[in-house]
Parts: sequence; structure tokens; C-alpha cells
Amino acid sequence: MKVHLRFLDRYLTLWIFLAMITGIGIGVVFPDIANYIDAVSVGTTNIPLALGLLIMMYPPLTKVDYSLLPDIVRDKKSLFVSLLLNWIIGPTLMFVLAIVFLHSQPEYMIGLLCIGIARCIAMVIVWNDLAGGSREYAAVLIALNSIFQLIMYSAYIWFFVTVLPSAIGLGEFSVDVPMNAVAESVGIYLGIPFIAGFLTRYILVKRRGLEWYNHRFVPIISPFTLYALLGTIVLMFSLKGDAILALPFDVIRIAIPLILYFVLMFFSSFFLNKTLGISRKNNLAIAFTATGNNFELAIAVTIAVFGLHSPQAFTGVIGPLVEVPVLILLVKISHYLTKRYYSS
Repeated sequence: MKVHLRFLDRYLTLWIFLAMITGIGIGVVFPDIANYIDAVSVGTTNIPLALGLLIMMYPPLTKVDYSLLPDIVRDKKSLFVSLLLNWIIGPTLMFVLAIVFLHSQPEYMIGLLCIGIARCIAMVIVWNDLAGGSREYAAVLIALNSIFQLIMYSAYIWFFVTVLPSAIGLGEFSVDVPMNAVAESVGIYLGIPFIAGFLTRYILVKRRGLEWYNHRFVPIISPFTLYALLGTIVLMFSLKGDAILALPFDVIRIAIPLILYFVLMFFSSFFLNKTLGISRKNNLAIAFTATGNNFELAIAVTIAVFGLHSPQAFTGVIGPLVEVPVLILLVKISHYLTKRYYSS
């Protein structure tokens, strides 16, 4: 069966640009919008924004079938390669690129690292299906990454942002990050949707069946991630004010290491898997899982920790803006590579 991108997914880059422009327009027409936003806050938490971020994280976690996790143990080689790519090579590569391209702008550097550490659990389903990878194996990897992120994300940010730069003699690049705030935001914006998604799937599948769940419930709930993402972008850009003229240059500055990251991760993953004799379908599932990132989590954490109109949160928004067109191109390249390097 041929898989196509949904209308929303196919033009996501366009929607993000339009959301940015809409936000800028709102900020120009209503220059006091920041006061209205602050009026619906409790402490440092803006209530509408927090609800939007939770809605953004919830749909992907309703799709994860954690019952498949035991299956991955049978293929120890693929498991090892996937963990290596996702939790060692991926974050390390993003760290190197962040240091090389954004060392003079530590706020953007932190935002980039927040993206690199957040492993993909949502859009990878789309990329894997379009490339013809194993849907079952991708589902297992997504379940594994969901659990790893819940446990390890805070520690990884602390290590790559605060500890590692000093350890390798780059102390001037290290930045103190409020780890309590990071752990709290991960607990809220990943932990709550994680539990809600798990319970939703368990209860509805038990009551209505897997067929109804996958073909009726999931298509209804899925678009809300993008709705919430676009709403968050509109809100962020409505607060940019007079700094808006500098943004096009900042977008390019952030986009360059992101593009390099996606390309390098995909090709290194694909050819490593091929060298190790991993099957075509599993190769594609591993490669796209390692290449994509959970920009929803990165945006939620950077907004919660550093603020709605912080440079770190702005970097998080650039993630999907760049990822979507690059991954679509890599899907097309994957068809060529599999025809050339796999006989069936």
C-alpha cells in the first residue's frame, strides 16, 4: 500500500512560516499583547500555553504500543545499533555542530542541544512509512525512545550543556542550566502526556478494539499536535517586537547545523546498518528514528525553562521548520539507496 503525507504534514514548513508571519502581525497590531499573556499566568507558568504544550505532546504518545517492547530483545544487534545511534552518536554529533556553529551564541547552542537530545517519537512514523521501513520495528523503537527520554532527558541536558564542555577544555562554552526546572518541565510536559497516552491506548483498545483505535481514534487526535505547535509559534512570534528584523539571519544560522545533522545522521545510520547486515526494512526504521527529533519536547522544555520568547525556545521552533523539507528529501534518497544496495 502506497503511503502519502497528510495535507497538514506535507505543507508543515509553509504552515510554520505563515504562523510566524501571523504572530508578527498580531504583535504589530496589538503591541501590549505581552501584558494580556502575563495576566493569565500562575507564577512563571502561562496557563493557555501550558495546556497547548500538553496537547502538543499527547497525540504522539497515544500511538505508542509498549506491548511490542519485548520483541526488540530478540534482535540484539539492531537494538544495540539503535541505542548507539540515538543516545550516543546523535547527541554527540549535535553537540559538535552546536559548538562549531553557535559557540558565540550560547542561548541558540542550548536550544540546538535540546533538539538533538530529544529523540523522535512522532513524525518518524510518517518518514518510516513513506520510505517503506518496518512499521512494527519503528513502533518498538519509538516505545523505547519514549521511555528513555522520560528517564534520561534531564541528565543528558546537564551533561552536554554543563559538564562536557568543561571536561574537554571548552569551559568558556559551558552554560549553567537550571536542572531542577528542566526535570520539572520534562515531568510535566512528557510525564503527564506519557501517562495519559498510555492509559488512553490501554482503555480504548480494551473497550473498542485495536482496529477502531488505529483507524478511527488516532486519525482524529493526530492533527492536534500540529494545531498546538502552530498556535505556540503564533504566540511566540507575537512577542518578538523590534527584534524581528534580525530573525531571518538567525534562522539561517540555526538551520545550517540542523541540516548537517539530519543529513549526516541519516547517511551514517543507513550505511552502518547495511555494513552490519541489518535487513532493509529494519535499516530504514533505525535510520529515520535516529535522524528525526522530538521537536515537540524540545519546544516544551525550552519554553518552560527559559521563557516563551527566549532564544532557546526560538531555536526549538526552527527544528520542525528545517526538519520537514530535509526529511522529505531524505525519504526520496532512501528509495534510491535501497534499490542500489538491497536486492529485495
